Amino acid sequence: MTQQILAGKVGLVFGVANKRSIAWAIAKAWASAGARLIFNYQGERLKENVEELVGEFGEQTPLFPCDVSNDDEIKAFFENVRGQTDRVDLMLHSLAFAPREALEGDFVSTTREAFRMAHDISAYSLVALAREATPLMTNGGSIVAMTYYGSEKVVPHYNVMGVAKASLEASTRYLAYDLGPKKIRVNCISAGPVQTLAARGISGFTSMLKHYQERAPLKRSCDPSELGATGVFLASDGAAAITGQVIYVDGGYQVMGM
Repeated sequence: MTQQILAGKVGLVFGVANKRSIAWAIAKAWASAGARLIFNYQGERLKENVEELVGEFGEQTPLFPCDVSNDDEIKAFFENVRGQTDRVDLMLHSLAFAPREALEGDFVSTTREAFRMAHDISAYSLVALAREATPLMTNGGSIVAMTYYGSEKVVPHYNVMGVAKASLEASTRYLAYDLGPKKIRVNCISAGPVQTLAARGISGFTSMLKHYQERAPLKRSCDPSELGATGVFLASDGAAAITGQVIYVDGGYQVMGM
């Protein structure tokens, strides 16, 4: 993308783990549209990975630790952000987690702890991050979260993650209402199946991809670069009147009944 429609904007990116991450696809698209980015990493184990990736944007790209299940780490992250900029325009939330065993058996077997953890990391973290980002979004802003169709219809084995994504989408609507007067927009991108590290953890992922190729109107799911383009659109003034929405980037699969 040659057009610098996000020139002068500052964005926070949560959720890059590796080069296959959807967060990375959107971050690259935001950067090539002119945005200056600040990244989080979760734990020392992932630091090196993320450091290597963001090195593509130059060595000056800021990168700070932030485990979103910890309020003190969130506060510390935003203190670090204030050391870099006095204004933020964009924020990407591409974070989700549930224990592996909760994505393998039946939903009815979900433990209390797995349910709590999935909602805390996958949904509540959006609220916690938005609360800290809002005072920095002095010119308004755009918050984008990643979701999936399993929030709306049953996708076997997606289990508690689907319930947490439903919570994330509802949180998006309530945040859109709260933050609208400050000209802060909050939307979700619902991506079709994409080959990411997280996706491989879902039992039956390959057959899911094949199902989209057979059933979706476009006979395919989506490409990470298309998610990036949608992320740029939602971050831009072209989406100035769009908030509280779930935008499906899934080859049209969501419209099908059979």
